[in-house]
Amino acid sequence: MDASLQELNQKIDLLTTQVAYLSEQAQLAERQRQERSELVRDVTPLANQAFNLAIEQLEEIQEYIDLGDLLRLFKRLLRNGRNLEKMLDQLESLADLIETVSPLADDAFGKVVDLMAGLEARGYFAFTHSGMKLVDNIVTSFSAEDVNRLGDNIVLILNTVKDMTQPEIISFVRSTLLVAEKEIEKPVDVSYLGLVRQMRDPAVRRGLALTLRVMQVIGTQAASETKIGQ
Repeated sequence: MDASLQELNQKIDLLTTQVAYLSEQAQLAERQRQERSELVRDVTPLANQAFNLAIEQLEEIQEYIDLGDLLRLFKRLLRNGRNLEKMLDQLESLADLIETVSPLADDAFGKVVDLMAGLEARGYFAFTHSGMKLVDNIVTSFSAEDVNRLGDNIVLILNTVKDMTQPEIISFVRSTLLVAEKEIEKPVDVSYLGLVRQMRDPAVRRGLALTLRVMQVIGTQAASETKIGQ
């Protein structure tokens, strides 16, 4: 009797467990049905609205499209499905690349901003602005004929500038100017006797001789150019 009663109780417990499971499954199915019903009830107006909108849009373009064209387009999309997939993969790779490079680009942009700020603080932009004004003044001050003549003589001008910028020439001019600046401040004896006394100085005589030689060269060059012009 005890064994039978115990077996009966086990069966009753098992049956109770199964009934509870079935009841839970029934409740779950009912909830899912209600959710589907609510979803259908919510989506139906949107679907109707989208359908009506699609009909209106298709009515506007029905003169320009044909069902055969749509079918050919659909078939072409199906044939190029792999290509479209590859294109999407490439777009995803590009997006990943942009996401990876963005921090580097931000860092580079920050460095460029800092560099530009440093250049502005050191006066590069102001110098460039002044240089542009200088170029503008040069352009507006010279005619096309002047520019052509400048182009014809640019080699001669550069050679002259090259000769004038030799270290010994610059040093000589600088030392001469410094000495002349000091001598100008001193009193000068312009009397005939004072001039005669200065002529007794070998340095004065050498300076006069060099000056006369330079004047002779200038006169010779002027005479040659006059003959060429005639």
